[in-house]
Amino acid sequence: MPIIVETTVTEAESGLRLDVFLAGAVEDATRSFLKKIIKDGAVTLNGIPCAKPARVVVADDLVQATLPDPPPTEPMPEDLPLDILYEDAALVVVDKAAGMVVHPAPGHDTGTLVNALLYHCRGYMQSGGDPRRPGIVHRLDRDTSGVMVAAKTPSAYAHLARQAAEHAFDRRYLALARGEFKEQYGCINAGMGRSLSDPSRMAVTGIRAKDAVTHFETLERFGVACLVALQLETGRTHQIRVHLRFAGHPVLGDPVYGETRYQNWPLRHETKETLKTLRGQALHAERLGFEHPETGERMTFSSPLPDDFSAALDALRAHAAEANEAKST
Repeated sequence: MPIIVETTVTEAESGLRLDVFLAGAVEDATRSFLKKIIKDGAVTLNGIPCAKPARVVVADDLVQATLPDPPPTEPMPEDLPLDILYEDAALVVVDKAAGMVVHPAPGHDTGTLVNALLYHCRGYMQSGGDPRRPGIVHRLDRDTSGVMVAAKTPSAYAHLARQAAEHAFDRRYLALARGEFKEQYGCINAGMGRSLSDPSRMAVTGIRAKDAVTHFETLERFGVACLVALQLETGRTHQIRVHLRFAGHPVLGDPVYGETRYQNWPLRHETKETLKTLRGQALHAERLGFEHPETGERMTFSSPLPDDFSAALDALRAHAAEANEAKST
């Protein structure tokens, strides 16, 4: 059954192209997909079909889009490497490797965490509304490593999903960020939504934004960078990466929102080369705590830093030690 999205243009959105406006209103939709449905006549502007993606919308325009409902596809079990930290009849806790997509999506039909869970976990049942992501109650970005929990039964899914929605999960991340925060402790409170200039990205924005709150603690300072611990009060897509960029301290190794070029940094050649070995953003879900859905027991799991993150951290520590020694002589 097709999905109908109906929304009204705000003053702040007035002047946008129709396809750009829809990209901010329709979650997870690409510009190419939206251009196609517009040209196919599936979008109306004030009740009149509009087949021009470049048509400019103005305040109070009523836009209605009829989205095709893709046929659900159930992922197949795959024998993929999987680091299981804990498993029982209700749930499974894993240490997700960087580079692994959590669930099937366009362009990633196989090789995901869900495919691996279906193979390795006995009694894994379909739960949740989307057959492509059974048991998935929260996600990590593809290149973010660390602890995740997944539900194996519908009742466990409902309980864990409620905890996630109520922000009852204890989620602590570690990140290497450019520069240094002046504060040891702080909070980034900045609403987020789809970037209007590039709807494939998220951004801090005042247009169709959702509340987003990230708490941080500066653990170590290296002059050119710092090690920070972060805890999420909300769980928006790419939240930490976007918030750190907004704060002026983007995550090292992040090809979308962060810092990947180090040639002009005041570092030794060996240190720069080590930073270049980061296999994506230096962001790791170090700790996850939640209430067991059946026993009510509070459970907490942690994960060590991956090798590339550890190597970059050691290189920055060595740089800071050399700099401090030079200052003292």
